Amino acid sequence: MRILIAVTHLLGAGHLTRAAALARAFAAAGHETVLVSGGSPAPLVRLDGVRLVQLPPLRIEGFDFTRLIGPDGEPAGETLLAERRKTLLATLRETAPDAVITELFPFGRRGLAPEFLALVEAARALDPAPLILSSVRDILVPPDRPAKVTQAHARLAALYDAVLVHGDEALAPLDASWPVDDAVRPRLRYTGYVDEGAAIPPPGERTGILVAAGSSAAGLGLFRAAVGAARNRPDLGWRLLVGHGIPDATLATLSEGLPAGTVMRARADYRALLAGARVSASQCGYNTAVDLLVTDTPAVLVPFEAGRETEQRLRAERLAAMGRARIVPEDALSPDTLLAAVLAAPPLPEGPRPALDGAARTVALVERLRRERAFARLRDALDRAGEVRLWWRDDDAVAATPALDRLLALAGSRPILIAAIPARIEPSLGRRLAGMRTLRVGVHGLAHDNHAPPDAKPAEFGPHRPLATLREEAARALALAQDRLPRETLLPVFVPPWNRIDPGLAADLPALGYAGLSAARGPGGAALDVIDWRGTRSLRDPAALLATLTAHAESRSGAPLGLLTHHLAHDEAVWAFLAELLTVLDHPAVRWCDPCDLFPSPVDAGVPAPMSTADEWPRAG
Repeated sequence: MRILIAVTHLLGAGHLTRAAALARAFAAAGHETVLVSGGSPAPLVRLDGVRLVQLPPLRIEGFDFTRLIGPDGEPAGETLLAERRKTLLATLRETAPDAVITELFPFGRRGLAPEFLALVEAARALDPAPLILSSVRDILVPPDRPAKVTQAHARLAALYDAVLVHGDEALAPLDASWPVDDAVRPRLRYTGYVDEGAAIPPPGERTGILVAAGSSAAGLGLFRAAVGAARNRPDLGWRLLVGHGIPDATLATLSEGLPAGTVMRARADYRALLAGARVSASQCGYNTAVDLLVTDTPAVLVPFEAGRETEQRLRAERLAAMGRARIVPEDALSPDTLLAAVLAAPPLPEGPRPALDGAARTVALVERLRRERAFARLRDALDRAGEVRLWWRDDDAVAATPALDRLLALAGSRPILIAAIPARIEPSLGRRLAGMRTLRVGVHGLAHDNHAPPDAKPAEFGPHRPLATLREEAARALALAQDRLPRETLLPVFVPPWNRIDPGLAADLPALGYAGLSAARGPGGAALDVIDWRGTRSLRDPAALLATLTAHAESRSGAPLGLLTHHLAHDEAVWAFLAELLTVLDHPAVRWCDPCDLFPSPVDAGVPAPMSTADEWPRAG
């Protein structure tokens, strides 16, 4: 897929950190991912495999989210905002994404609504339109007016396909902080918490008190209290990690009177330090809570509550209820209250953790949502279609195997052409296929050996050997198939391995006793192979497969389209997709073509129909 994630962080870097973690997970899964950031650059945020598009950054001063400040320190004017929208829409056009994810909007960032709406409305106008998804943390800031809820829900209903809630419903359901109604509830998809994923060092002795408060100046009160506590009890081994949003002069003031190395800038190895700390003292932002859950570090939490903020308090209360933290309210914070809480910190947590695999589950959810949409489009196309003709070929059969049994059970009464490799056929194959009325067996080369030069695409019957040799082996292949397979199942159709055949041999096949050729033809072919042979060797992009089937149904061409499978190479992803696909294709508009109908009729395994050139006899696929 191609994924576009849009995020603007205005205070700390938590929103960007979480969005970047999601972007990295999509990229690691093989998806082309673009992260558009509209907040201040954050040097510690990792972007492995992700393309970053930086908009002219915005920020706020203090806690006034209604007053946006531009890069020049002045209130953001229309010229700056228009430049941001222009870049955002250009990135959309360039990316042509399969999914657009807006972080927090429409639940928040109302001051940037024109920007986000321009993005999602332009995305909706694309053909085909991508998925439009909202990405939110576990706990939101409760709205202060019902009109804000009404507006957000209306935008969800009109523009969005789903809401990705990056939390654990058992710990913090979204309706604990936001009034979820019956229209919104079905759109919610809980992913679990998005873990940044940094490795945890081997467990050892925990020592010292680690104090951190994100990247902004919002944690300055906690740092000042921690400095006082550290001066009173330096023996506890304090370490303060101060965010880059706090000026150097303030950092120097905090360091006065403390041992060297006590106060320092925030570090990329924060999680390693946290895992080795006896107690953590911090605020309770989303990423901090995840770090505490992963490292199982006993915590003292001072939730940020300025400017109507309740998110951190709600999250801290849930962690405290799990026995993982003690809470010191901001209005009660002092060196003494912080020190008392540190000394009374809970023991190492026990019991289960909430789900922490939110990044991987988000990727899987978006993949699934895209597939569901593609299936829905296929159903709609079939409902509008006349007759849709399909045929099915499965390659590389050699023996009766559990995989072959699974294929035949899946096929049911649908006709199918099994391409068997004559030189490798075992007696069990003939016994297994005998008497199956809807099944025919084709001749899949001779031994499925590659005779192409090292620098050429693989081929057993390509133009790399003398034509006389190709003719001899093709004739021997048919003789072996006639000897080793039940007469009633054999269809004398040549299926060249890798779908490649010398044109001279193709023209000579009728004289060798063959009644047809089944091979790829033309750009893109006339069949869909479900396996990604050049990449994962698992399921090809299911949405792309379904889009081709949908286009075929909409074309009303009357020509048959093929489905190519390889039962011995299927993994569970391929089997699951086929089962789902065949259920959808059990539709009145679909007619599965009998292999015999695609070739001269009647077909006799020993008497080929009269043909003169390859262009005058049928080629299926």
